[in-house]
Amino acid sequence: MIAIEVDAVFDGEHFLSDGAVVIVEGRQIRSVNPRGTELPAGCELLQFPGTTLLPGLIDMHVHLCCDSGPDALDRIPEFSDAELVTVIEDALAAHLRSGVTTVRDLGDREWAVIDWRDRNRASAFPTVLGSGPPITSPRGHCWNMGGETRGVEQLRRAVAERAERGADIVKIMASGGVNTPGTDPAGVQFGVTEIRAVVDESHARGLGVTAHAHSLAAIKNAVAAGVDGIEHCTFITSDGIDVAGSVVADLVASGTTVCPTLGIVPGATPAPRTLEMMRKTGMSVSQRNHTVAGLHSAGVRIVSGSDGGIRAGKPHGVMPEAVIGLVDGGVSPTEGLATATSLAAAACGLADRKGRVLAGYDADLVAVQGDPRAGVTALRDVRAVFLHGIRA
Repeated sequence: MIAIEVDAVFDGEHFLSDGAVVIVEGRQIRSVNPRGTELPAGCELLQFPGTTLLPGLIDMHVHLCCDSGPDALDRIPEFSDAELVTVIEDALAAHLRSGVTTVRDLGDREWAVIDWRDRNRASAFPTVLGSGPPITSPRGHCWNMGGETRGVEQLRRAVAERAERGADIVKIMASGGVNTPGTDPAGVQFGVTEIRAVVDESHARGLGVTAHAHSLAAIKNAVAAGVDGIEHCTFITSDGIDVAGSVVADLVASGTTVCPTLGIVPGATPAPRTLEMMRKTGMSVSQRNHTVAGLHSAGVRIVSGSDGGIRAGKPHGVMPEAVIGLVDGGVSPTEGLATATSLAAAACGLADRKGRVLAGYDADLVAVQGDPRAGVTALRDVRAVFLHGIRA
């Protein structure tokens, strides 16, 4: 049993400001107490002066098969099975160092991540949720991951395969993507009928669906089809960016969760394909942050994910920058932190055990130097990470 003493706690929803001692027994939080509380016999006290304790962060969008290098998505097929294990474990180690204790992998090569997860459920790495290879159209975005599918019956079979292989969520590429040559981020890859078939089959099997959707048209299709989440949600059209008010209203009314994949290494230059998309649409990093903050203000459910691994500017472990970007756009630090903790846990079905600093919850915790309310960049200064009650 250990006791963690800190100056402040963010419990996933609120700040406790007067200092606290969090007692951890085994893999779970036993209690959250005022500083000075008498400790149980035999309890080891760990003191972290000047720090704030948070729930372990949840990165809702990563690519563990990508090595954070140039053209990482393109190079996935080059890795042997043994090399992919190293890539996956190196990625998870980087996430853990940054304070991330749970990741949602949304871009598996074949079934490498799902198979790794099944072999390593008791490992000293972050908890892994996975989609398997994303469902995409023939030669569509991320086709080299092995999920090319077309037609309603084939789409239903693809969902069945993911359920049988133990996927935690189904991902479908509703639009093209920036990082796959020959696909169009401003276009669509599946219509409403096809996406709805995926949604219906997934829901019948107890799985949620999230849709990669850069284009306004793809966002409309995904919402109309009843998806549970949208990745990126960039509102691209052939003429630029159009954050259509009616679509925002539909996102709010439907309760669709949006993971905008903000966050980039400070000072990093976006990849050439990303720069070209930004040039065509007139979008900048700052404008994107403010757009997403506006969605949040309008009532859209926002969760944070990094797209970690796809290039040097978005390496594994960049998750704190996603929250920092959201706050830079105008979201309060408290609300920004919730998108990476309690709200993220709820969106991936873990609200009963992750994303909070509460008795009975998993002892996945991170201590950062300073007070994120005074400067959310405190997330960059990780002083300690606890995974299942063990200091990493």
